[in-house]
Amino acid sequence: MQHSTWNYIQMAYSMGLVIFSVIIVTALMFEKDTKIANDVHPAAALVIMWAGILWMSMVEGGQCSMVGLPPVNRDLYKESHPITHQICSLGHKGDNLDRYLMGRQFMVIFINFTINLCGAPLEDAEVLGLPSVIQSIFLGSGIAMILTVVTIGQLTAQVNASHCMLDYVNTHFMTFTLYVALAIEKTGVKHTSYLIQYFFYWLAGKPVVTNEPPRSAPQAIFFWGRCLFSVGVLFFALAVTLKALFDGNTTMWSFIPNTVAVILFFLLMSVVGLLEGMQIAFFAVAKLRKEERGEHPMAMRTCELLFRGEGKNLPGFMVGRQMTVTLCFFVIARVTTLDIEVGVDENVFGVSDPIQEFFNMGFLGAIITAILGSIAWQLVASAFPLEFLSNPMVYIFLNLALALEATGVVSGAWFLGIIHKNVAGFQEDEVYIGTPEERAAMDKADLASEKGDSVAEAHMGTNMLNLPPGSKGIPAEWRSQKFNYSKSYSEQRADILSNIKDLREQIGMAGSKEEREAFEGALAMETQALLKVNKEQQEAEDLVLVEEE
Repeated sequence: MQHSTWNYIQMAYSMGLVIFSVIIVTALMFEKDTKIANDVHPAAALVIMWAGILWMSMVEGGQCSMVGLPPVNRDLYKESHPITHQICSLGHKGDNLDRYLMGRQFMVIFINFTINLCGAPLEDAEVLGLPSVIQSIFLGSGIAMILTVVTIGQLTAQVNASHCMLDYVNTHFMTFTLYVALAIEKTGVKHTSYLIQYFFYWLAGKPVVTNEPPRSAPQAIFFWGRCLFSVGVLFFALAVTLKALFDGNTTMWSFIPNTVAVILFFLLMSVVGLLEGMQIAFFAVAKLRKEERGEHPMAMRTCELLFRGEGKNLPGFMVGRQMTVTLCFFVIARVTTLDIEVGVDENVFGVSDPIQEFFNMGFLGAIITAILGSIAWQLVASAFPLEFLSNPMVYIFLNLALALEATGVVSGAWFLGIIHKNVAGFQEDEVYIGTPEERAAMDKADLASEKGDSVAEAHMGTNMLNLPPGSKGIPAEWRSQKFNYSKSYSEQRADILSNIKDLREQIGMAGSKEEREAFEGALAMETQALLKVNKEQQEAEDLVLVEEE
């Protein structure tokens, strides 16, 4: 993917904002003006915050890979990416992908909360003698923490993992992350989301799609018991939060009426949910061929915009989406965080002081938002991606997210992504496993296409171009390719795939339009050769069967 001069200007001023944010957040810690720095030690706050940001990057990038790889035949990357193969073997077994998504969302909230404890300023905190207006913008509004966490911990990971899925999770750090997410789901706190998902299946008149056999009696009791537990937790959290809202006992801005605050709360959760579901639905169709993306005019229009040109719009959407979601979370936090002075004000529902102090930490609002404003929408979108894309609001918010990304305020993520990709040595997935058409040609078609399954069952990833400039000239062996037919079909196929891989790299490094077209022509011939080898092998096998009969 080529970046213009304007793109680099945006990256520069965005990185300036990020660096400034990191400096003032770090200064806050060492002046003991954050909670953990004050209660424990500044060094502890610094280490915990950056450990959280590092883990956040794996949680966010891991989602791209886990959602994008299920349709791809795992045999294609078993040898090249053994850890990724192990992770996907577990993560894509049965309904584990939905379980991972549920546990992962809770992890995002927990990590964000911990990072905020480390870096968010205490009341009346001042840093580096900066003018009050600067401190209000970056500290009072939380912009410094948002830029630090979103740009470094979330967007950089998503930009790379969206098209380097295999490389990104080929580490045991992701193995650990997967196990933690599955363990969180096992607790059942978020199981209300499953009930919401089942309701939408019933509403659509469709059976619940599952990749597992019917539950045994003990399994059913355990599952539905956790659903009841989750419903109880959700309704209690709603009761406490709504009572505090109607009584005006939250940190919501005082000029906003209580009733409006309640409406704003549910409106923002709907916006967050729509954006969360859009991400899942976009990944679910990204590696599909165009003709497999449905016939609904709005879904087709959305896909056309999403995959237009060199494919920058999908990671561009994720950039705008992440900023929007984070800003919504920030406002929701103000709306739902209880502001009751323990020992002075009356506690909600007359609970004890320790419980009230727990309520004041904002966890209840986080639980509500995670279930009603995130996980439930993701599960619905993963089950009905094409129907989700048929919603006109999806197209509207896609444009809004792209417009926000175009401002460049978080363009530093692209710059950090370039550095991260080069340092880590990431390559696009197509380098290892080819395009969907190439996989189909080598009898390794994506599972949804091969089996004729519903697209709704495929959680698929994106297909991006981000190739380096440089090389010139088509090697002579590609211009006059001769195949050694004394080799086995498997050996011939391996030779052709190796040529395809090299040609794809050369296309990205082409120095002119003519050079690129020449490489593309060679790639087309290699693809035809691959089809020919597969056809000849099939005919040979059919002939053997006839002779045996």
